[in-house]
Amino acid sequence: MSRDEPPREDAVDLVVAGAGGGLAGALRAAEAGLDVLVVESSETFRRGNNTSMSTAMIPGAGSRWQRQAGVADSPELFLADVMAKTRGEADPVVARALTSFSAELVTWLADGLGLPLELATDISYPGHAVTRCHTVPSRTGAELLDHLVSRARRHPRIDFLAPARLVDARTNGERVRAAVVRYPDGSEEEIPARALLLACNGYGADGDAVRELMPEIAGAVYHGGEHSRGDALDIGGRLGAATGYLDAYQGHAALACGANTLVGWATVMHGGVLVDTGGRRFGDETVGYSEYAALLAARPGATGWIVFDERVHELCLAFGDYRDTVEQGVVVSAADADGLADACGLAADELARTLELAERSAAGAAPDAFGRSSWEAPLRAPYRAVRVRPALFHTQGGLSVDGHARVLREDGSPVEGLYASGGAAVGISGHGAGGYLAGNGLLPALGLAVLAADHCRGGAPAPQSS
Repeated sequence: MSRDEPPREDAVDLVVAGAGGGLAGALRAAEAGLDVLVVESSETFRRGNNTSMSTAMIPGAGSRWQRQAGVADSPELFLADVMAKTRGEADPVVARALTSFSAELVTWLADGLGLPLELATDISYPGHAVTRCHTVPSRTGAELLDHLVSRARRHPRIDFLAPARLVDARTNGERVRAAVVRYPDGSEEEIPARALLLACNGYGADGDAVRELMPEIAGAVYHGGEHSRGDALDIGGRLGAATGYLDAYQGHAALACGANTLVGWATVMHGGVLVDTGGRRFGDETVGYSEYAALLAARPGATGWIVFDERVHELCLAFGDYRDTVEQGVVVSAADADGLADACGLAADELARTLELAERSAAGAAPDAFGRSSWEAPLRAPYRAVRVRPALFHTQGGLSVDGHARVLREDGSPVEGLYASGGAAVGISGHGAGGYLAGNGLLPALGLAVLAADHCRGGAPAPQSS
């Protein structure tokens, strides 16, 4: 990479802002012999960022786990799914780069970092034509992040600076020469650096920006990292960086009331239904949990109930987040529909009719009024239910990047030495919430961070759009 002037001898090879998915980039760079500094705003980041709050689903198209399970997949099929879900609106360069790199990513995470990955074969996610999400045994982001943190803490080429917030980047006119960090006491330090990776997420914690850019979800609870305040947008903006897809986000319609835990959409995909406070369904739940958040937010009281049965309950115990929900005591049960209506405070006749119609559709006896065609099995008494509310998990737009994760200016030229990943960068979810596929958060968070590290050390070119 060209430079207008030689870097200072004491310059850090790569500064990573954010100790979430960006740690994958830190580890990749350190393994290549680069010295890395991770700057993190929160001392409690192991449980306070979006990576730790995820279900650790990482798509990988054409992986060995898929081959062992007899699943035929390819980057081309994955890219087609992304484009179909986003109605052709996903960033083509980033989408192609990530779908092409996805199998290599999960392989490196497992073989290079020792992450205990497995293919999630027991659940189908909306929009994925085949089973391609890889996850850790607990299916929790906490396990994933703990593993990355432990590896990074032990690596001799990686240092941590926390709590400290990255607030600016200095350039020599063309490329990054230093990172500016601010400490809790308000003092600032300029750290010489050859490259900077913005992995500090998006702007979900900025209520004003959410109300302006995605008003349909502004009334939902924010369930993401408190430090996701748009720092990358501010830093990039001062350097003339372009932005894209700022209206894109991942919502979720299954945050448990009274527990603030993620119930999980597996309850729906295994056969459950979502009803409003009137006891009625209001759409095809299998279109996706992200777009369903805004639909739930628009219902009376912006709340509802996921209704399922014992079979679904047993299947969902594989998910750590669902187990946490059960342990919090917010999942109610009843012997029949009338008992469930009483336990949930719903109109008994409406709920009974809803469950009867859903059972008929699931059994193939009648078409579903909302067009739902994916029914694993009809629900049978006894029933279970949990009250849920819509949530905003994280934004899916940000700084424009190329297939190497380099931040781009409005004219398409890169800001040399500046990279972005995860919520700091444009994602692959198109506009709004409807284009979100399971794994669209972690794939750009981990994948772009690793692609940035590879480019920073002089790796091979990333795939480009056709």
